[in-house]
Amino acid sequence: MWLTGSSAIAVLGFLLAAWGARPHDEKWMPALWVAWVAQGVALVLDIGGVGQFPAGARFGFAPALSLMFWILWAVVLLESRFVPLHFMRRALALGSAVAVGLAVVFPGQVHPAPTPWAPLHWVLGLVSYGILATAVLHSILLSRAERQMRHPVAGAPVVGLPLLRLERLTFQFVGAGVATLTVALALGGFSGAVWRWDHKTVFSLLAWTVLVGLLAGRHWLGWRGGKAKRWLYAGTGLLLMAYVGTRFVLEVLLRRGA
Repeated sequence: MWLTGSSAIAVLGFLLAAWGARPHDEKWMPALWVAWVAQGVALVLDIGGVGQFPAGARFGFAPALSLMFWILWAVVLLESRFVPLHFMRRALALGSAVAVGLAVVFPGQVHPAPTPWAPLHWVLGLVSYGILATAVLHSILLSRAERQMRHPVAGAPVVGLPLLRLERLTFQFVGAGVATLTVALALGGFSGAVWRWDHKTVFSLLAWTVLVGLLAGRHWLGWRGGKAKRWLYAGTGLLLMAYVGTRFVLEVLLRRGA
């Protein structure tokens, strides 16, 4: 009951925020804050398996998507005090509403922890999704700011951060995401659990390789602009396929269990 109620409040709040997502229109911001808090409660109840039977950590593609949007909103709500982000509020709010709704329909399944470190491995893996999605968000902001410099449009909301700071923030989030993913992979490989070369493992390692290559290219070769963005999008896409993509195929298309 608590899970369903929290999810319903979150969906309603995000839809109201999407409806009122207009430049300089802040009257729906309280609904957005309520939706974000309710989504966090729903994630704790759902992923933690609170009050559900059988007890245990529950994972699936939809809760992973919902957590990714929740982390994105944490950054957006903080940065919106300094940067005009109204132009992306509607898309993010609609995406969050869909993710919360999917998490209700496809809550995932209970995954018994093979080792005491397994829950930390799972949580860090999911958190890396949100951090790297935040890096992609800042990359989009960087592209928008570059377009505004080259082709200014009258009346368009201007990104309030300078290009160099946006670029630095993008790579800081990439670095944080890679560090989190590295710890998650290390825990998965050395915590005593059985290592399997399945789709999730292969895509995760490919994503890690691409993102580490991006950081190396940035540090030693000075990569920036379109080349750096392509590597970021490729690495994040591979990571999205690692868990969300494979679990979607198993849970929805093939209707198979864990």
